[in-house]
Amino acid sequence: MTGRPAPVVLPPSLRMRLGLVAALAALVVVVLGVLYAGAGRPGRVDARIWAAVEGVGPLWRHVALATDFLGDPVGAAMLVAATVTGCVLLRLPRAAVLVVAGVGITVGTTTLLKQLVGRTIHGDENLSYPSGHTAFATALAFVVALLATGRFGLGRTAGSSLVLAAALVAGAAMGWAQVVLGAHYPTDVLGGWCTALVVIPATAWVVDRTADQLGDRTATAGRRARR
Repeated sequence: MTGRPAPVVLPPSLRMRLGLVAALAALVVVVLGVLYAGAGRPGRVDARIWAAVEGVGPLWRHVALATDFLGDPVGAAMLVAATVTGCVLLRLPRAAVLVVAGVGITVGTTTLLKQLVGRTIHGDENLSYPSGHTAFATALAFVVALLATGRFGLGRTAGSSLVLAAALVAGAAMGWAQVVLGAHYPTDVLGGWCTALVVIPATAWVVDRTADQLGDRTATAGRRARR
């Protein structure tokens, strides 16, 4: 008896729209990387935004520190573990793979880009572009919204709106914390956000395609064994 196929993690109705978003986001990542390659100071936009958010009160600084913790190794591991556990309980194996692979590849991509771009903050050893914390938060929210879209059978407009809104809110919250704490330039935050918008749809597509191919091979092998 053949089991039901696992739900896809990238609904077909969203592929075109999220693909276009990913292409635009990739362009932003490249342009900002070229503009700020080797730089060690804020640009005009960075300076203006920094001036607008500097001097926040102690309460908001504590909020920023708590938010920043969720992007640190311990906090990030806790969030990923909780999300994977939820996927396992809901019997969504592809989703569990996407959480680990998507978030991991996103953070790894930001690490690689930092080395390539070489932008620094607070000294030559502190590489800043793009923001890994912002990329992580955006990626995780993106994945969870994708899973909700498939789980509740949302259509193209509702699904894409949910995914992009979740990515925007999570990225904005973590990005705000990074700027307030002086850990990143605002343009680093934008680069991190866009990196997640590129990596997650691509990873989701690969997960679906790989799972489908493995399923087809397993089904073929099963039919041959029954002959």
